[in-house]
Amino acid sequence: MAFRMGLIGKKVGMTQVFSADGERVPVTVIAAGPCVVLSKRTPENDKYAAIQIGFDEKKPERVNRPEAGLFKKANTKPTKIIREIRLADGEVAKYEVGQVLRPSEVFKAGNCVDVIGQSKGKGYQGVMKRHKLGGNRSTHGMHEFFRHGGSIGCRLTPGRVHKGKRMSGHMGDERKTIQNLEVFDILADENILLIRGAVPGAKHEYVLIQNAVKKVLYKRKRHEPLEEKSKNPMKASKAAAGTKK
Repeated sequence: MAFRMGLIGKKVGMTQVFSADGERVPVTVIAAGPCVVLSKRTPENDKYAAIQIGFDEKKPERVNRPEAGLFKKANTKPTKIIREIRLADGEVAKYEVGQVLRPSEVFKAGNCVDVIGQSKGKGYQGVMKRHKLGGNRSTHGMHEFFRHGGSIGCRLTPGRVHKGKRMSGHMGDERKTIQNLEVFDILADENILLIRGAVPGAKHEYVLIQNAVKKVLYKRKRHEPLEEKSKNPMKASKAAAGTKK
């Protein structure tokens, strides 16, 4: 199991920024933290190592008794979201209960992260939207079966519908993980992460950002500069003739 540090955040939305070499980059804006350490799990007491973190303040009157005891013990304000981050045995000692964690302390610009969130719910959908099936042809003699999935039976043997058959049903609203996204920039004063690309979930939804399992640094695809075409028609025709040979 890969142990890596992470933070809870809230998806603000998407925008675009420009890199130093002029590339236009689509980024997702995430308000990551500040998160507070509520408790620690140690191998001696709990048989595993982890820290429990909270994010986004909550009204005290909306806290139940077990949660109130947890926040009172940590001497912190109540939070809406509580998550556990599994760590290696020696990493837990670096954190103290009540410590505030900020994105600039956990992540670095240019590194890769994995973002976990709840995808948008699409409701009950048919096979064409849910599974990208092509449907039947709209030719002469075809009627009422344009967007259907077709037959699902298997005749006498095995006489049942196989599990996992692509059929209509509930679409979306699932826990999704997008791996190896680049931390394009960190706005330390505002606790904002700019992550290259899209992350699962709608605006103002909570996500979990963790250091990537597979990659450490983001490698941008190499873009070769385009050769300038000559404005002289004679030279252009000769160059084309040379490529044909």
